[in-house]
Amino acid sequence: MILQAKNQLTLQEFLNLPPEEGDITYELVDGQAIPKMSPKFFHAKLTRVLLNLIEQSCEGKGEVCPEWAVALTRRGRDWMPIPDILYISYERLPANWDENEACPVPPDLVIEIISPGQTFGQMVAKAKDYLDAKVLRVWILDIKARSITVFYPDAAPQTYMGEELLTDSLFEGLQFTIEQVFQKAKIPLATE
Repeated sequence: MILQAKNQLTLQEFLNLPPEEGDITYELVDGQAIPKMSPKFFHAKLTRVLLNLIEQSCEGKGEVCPEWAVALTRRGRDWMPIPDILYISYERLPANWDENEACPVPPDLVIEIISPGQTFGQMVAKAKDYLDAKVLRVWILDIKARSITVFYPDAAPQTYMGEELLTDSLFEGLQFTIEQVFQKAKIPLATE
């Protein structure tokens, strides 16, 4: 269900909406409150594994958080997506920033895991929107394909599968294979 507004919602109007009943999280997209897909078990397990990998790599250098809304601009309009995971360095958001609100600046990294009902093409478009909003890196994890595609602002995307080693200049010393992530999360080979 989309929370329809007669007019397009501004960021402040979106933030002032009353909380919905139940466990629904909304993103602000094109002036509308759009419900975010509720994660399933495999999605949650993969989130945990990736969160732990990045947290170990960035300790003392920034914050890594699941499901933290971020205030961005998309095509000249307010946009508030809620990535599955985001990492923001203390260079972009000072270590002493301590407000209970959406991330106020573009993060260094956004990770999105494709949920049922979403397509890779939709996520590629969202990755482009993130990069246009000054996010430095976007990782799209495809559970069915057992892959991670990394999107860069200044280079072609790169897809990692199986035993290919994923490294990223954002995280010194971080390296892993996609298969290691799936094994650590105990995701069976045939997934739906």
